[in-house]
Amino acid sequence: MIDVQVDTEKCDGCEECVNLCPSEVFQLANGKSDPYQASDCANCLTCVESCPQEAITVTEM
Repeated sequence: MIDVQVDTEKCDGCEECVNLCPSEVFQLANGKSDPYQASDCANCLTCVESCPQEAITVTEM
C-alpha cells in the first residue's frame, strides 16, 4: 500500500503533479493538489520530484 500526502500549507496549486502523474492520482481541489486516487499510485515518485514546493510525500506502507 502506498500513502500519498500533500502538505496544503506548502502546495500552491501549480498543477505539476496533476499534469505529470502517469497514474492520474491527483486533481486540483480548492486550489490545492488532492491525491484523490492515491490507491492507484505506482510509487514512481514523479510527483515528489516535480513538485517545486516539496509539498508531496509518498510512503510505502
